[in-house]
This record gives sequence, structure tokens and C-alpha cells, in this order.
Amino acid sequence: MVMKSTLLFLSRQEKLKNFVLGFEFAQRVSRRFVSGETQEQAIQAVKELNQKGFLTTLDRLGENVTNKEEAVKAADDYLLLLDKISQNGVGSNVSCKLTQMGLDLDFDFCFNNVKRIVERAKGHDNFVRIDMEDSPRTDKTLQICFALHREYQNVGAVIQSYLYRSEEDVRRLLEQKIRIRLCKGAYKEPKTVAFRKKKEVDENFVKLMKQMLKSGVYHGIATHDDKMIQATIDFAKKENITKESYEFQFLYGIRRELQEELVKQGYNVRIYVPYGDQWYPYFMRRMAERPANLFFVAKNFFRR
Repeated sequence: MVMKSTLLFLSRQEKLKNFVLGFEFAQRVSRRFVSGETQEQAIQAVKELNQKGFLTTLDRLGENVTNKEEAVKAADDYLLLLDKISQNGVGSNVSCKLTQMGLDLDFDFCFNNVKRIVERAKGHDNFVRIDMEDSPRTDKTLQICFALHREYQNVGAVIQSYLYRSEEDVRRLLEQKIRIRLCKGAYKEPKTVAFRKKKEVDENFVKLMKQMLKSGVYHGIATHDDKMIQATIDFAKKENITKESYEFQFLYGIRRELQEELVKQGYNVRIYVPYGDQWYPYFMRRMAERPANLFFVAKNFFRR
């Protein structure tokens, strides 16, 4: 818990980020978790994953923009990305963070930026997942998701099982038949809003998973935890829910062998494929989520 808190704190340190970005080694190690810095590199990664039987979602790294010009550029990049997905005939949707679209600057401005992306995706018969960030932004994120879904339908939400509020949020989303990605959560949250113990987070994850799978809506179960994966498989079998009715979701570069095994077993598996030069906060959160990732970095450090 102390290590996780420390890594999450470091993920928000701008000076440290700038220092780390200067090391070629850090950039090289990040390639395990980030597909590249350009859209072309990301599309190539998706092609390779598609060939192995994986679905994907592409994410342009970046968050907490400080001016509207940055936000407009990020949205424009997503429009171009959606065009390239269609032109290359690859199997991928897109995921985006609202603070990258200007949520902290102006709500309506952010909404219109995301609306442009959802409209373009609709034109390509594609889908947009709105990522969830820390709890102070949950209400606004869901507000935008609900509004866009009413008009376009090709948009989904993310729910984090470590938040107390998530059961009610899942209920509201299911009422509107909105597709959900369920994950545990990767931000440092106060005990007033989030479960503190892993056992509690896991129990809530399983509870929410069951509600989602019984809804008849196609959802994503995003976890690298063997127990959560097995709980999902067991529940689906018990309820006669087919493998085609949901998907497992994994982060790029994490537990590759398990990803491939699930595909062999006939499950739908989607890989979250990030790209871009703003990889530091994302990279640090991956270290915080799973100690094995930190061991991987340490092992490679001593192999320099």
C-alpha cells in the first residue's frame, strides 16, 4: 500500500516527469506498456494484435491539459486516428480521457470536443469509450457520457470497483443500456469515497460484474487478476451467458501469456493500446497497480 501511494504521488510530479523523460532507458522500458509515440506505430501494433485474434482500443496518452489549444489538438488527433483505423481496416475502437479534452477548463467546451469524436466514430461505425479518472471528476464524466449516449449510442463508460458509489452508477448506466468497462481503479482516493482493502475492492468487483453480465448488454471486464477472471468465467457458465456476450480487457504488455490463453479458449479479449509521448503518468500508474511490473523494470535496469 505504501509503495502504491508513493508511485501514484510520483506520477503527478512534473519535475520528475521531465527528468525521467530525458533517459533513453526509461523510454525503452516504457515500450512494454506503450505501443509507440506516433499513430503509425500504434496502428502497426493493432495490426499485429488483430492477427493474433485480439480486439483493441487505442488511447492517445495525455491528461489535465492546461489550455484549450491543447484540448482541441487532442480531439483533432482522435478524428485523424478514427480515419486511420477505418482506412487501415483494423479492429479497434478508441478511448479518451476528458481532462485531455478540457474538462477542467470548461464543461461545455469539453463536451463539444468529445462530441466531435463520437460523431466521427459514428460515421465510421466505431465506438468511443470515455475513460474514468479520479473521483472529483466522476459526476461530470458520467454526465457527458449519458448525454452523448442519448444522441449517438456509440459511447460507453468506465466504472471503478474501489468507489463506494459504483453500484449505483452501474444501475443507472444499465438502465440506459450503456456499455461499461469494469476495472478496479488506479487513482489515489480518500477513504471517504473508496474502499481501502483489496478484499473489499474485489468483492465489489465481483458484485458489479454479475450485475453487468446479467443485463444483456455487451460489457468489458478489465482485470489482470486471476481470481476476478475465474469468478467471471464461473458466473457466466452458471448463468448460461455465452462467451460472445462479453469481453475481457487487458492493458498492452501486461500478462501477455494469459491474454493469448483466453483467446485460445474462445473468449473475446480486447487490449488497451496507448500511444504518444505523454507516457510518464500512465507508466507510473501501471507500476502502482501491479508490483510485478516494477520488478520487470528493475530487472531490465540491471541489464542495461
